[in-house]
Amino acid sequence: MNTEKHIRLFNIDKLIISCFVVFLLTHEAQHLLAGSGLKWGYLLLLSFGIGFILTPLVCWLAHRLQVVDVPGGRKAHRETTALLGGLAVYLAFAITIVRNFSFSEELKGVALAGTLIFAVGLVDDLRTLPARLKIVFQLVAVGILIKYGVVISFFPYGLWGDVGEWLLTALWVVGITNAVNFLDGMDGLAAGSCAINAFFFGLVALQNNQDYMMYLSMAMLGSCLSFLPYNFRYRQPALIFLGDAGSNFLGFMMAALGIMGDWAGDELVKLIVPVLILGVPIFDMSFISFMRVKHGQVRSVGEWLAYTGRDHIHHRLEAMRIGRTGAVLVIYAVTTWLGLSALVLKSVTGLNALLQVAQAVIVFLLLGFFMVFVERQYTAIEQQANDQKGS
Repeated sequence: MNTEKHIRLFNIDKLIISCFVVFLLTHEAQHLLAGSGLKWGYLLLLSFGIGFILTPLVCWLAHRLQVVDVPGGRKAHRETTALLGGLAVYLAFAITIVRNFSFSEELKGVALAGTLIFAVGLVDDLRTLPARLKIVFQLVAVGILIKYGVVISFFPYGLWGDVGEWLLTALWVVGITNAVNFLDGMDGLAAGSCAINAFFFGLVALQNNQDYMMYLSMAMLGSCLSFLPYNFRYRQPALIFLGDAGSNFLGFMMAALGIMGDWAGDELVKLIVPVLILGVPIFDMSFISFMRVKHGQVRSVGEWLAYTGRDHIHHRLEAMRIGRTGAVLVIYAVTTWLGLSALVLKSVTGLNALLQVAQAVIVFLLLGFFMVFVERQYTAIEQQANDQKGS
């Protein structure tokens, strides 16, 4: 069955939203909402409207250019599906930010570096790039962030302190970028999780009166939400996937938002807030790395970069017989819980923040143990059933 047959470029809902977007693009609408203290709402609505209109067009273009994901091998989808969803998400974000035309130095750095990550991902969707080369470009993007002052500030001033902060920034950005990319394994998972992340980053930004941080968060939230109706459809397959361009772009933007924010007066809390909000991809990356090394599946960085498997958190949740949609919704719930935990840290001390992290670590350890235990039990039951049939 051809997925292209299921998408309509023009219908009544798209026509209504197109008219609304045209209205939002006028100076009158911008001044009305911004002047009423609702600039966050303006950015959210504009990015959502643009993405909602552009996604079907991008889907049509992907099929015309044959930039599609064909079923087979480890892939769970059964229909040929467009791969350029990241283009619609990026354009919705970029047009909204440019239309806002209010840039700090840090916002400029995030926008430029994010554009580089998106461009590299787009090339990777069109013709596969080596994993090592993508890491190199991610490090170049980190260099852009550092140039524009988007750096994890933690170590004492001085040369060694600066070098330490640069290395920590690179580790954070590359780690989160690839962790979110790894999460893009089920319909709605990466875009929906990043929408929740962006929502809580935006709330914390509003709490701390960080306008530029809020601009980025709301534009990302609207862009992600606009993609979900086409990617996370009730009991129906996705019409379009993010592709590497989309998943890497979202991961990079989440990592950059985590660095950009000035979350609290306490230095320890500043580090813990983004760790909590992005707890799911951090746990998934840490968990699979530990399990793969433990079982001898990877023995070097190169093998780790090249390894692909169905052992991520969403795969393990699916293996617990709750279904793909159930696995996605569980991850949404955990992501929301972590975001709520981060919201209460505004006025707490470092000790209380550490207790929040300890609570999250305990829950994740229990979740990891439970997933492995249940998977082994199902395997043992199936093996026993097969043995009984054979005898």
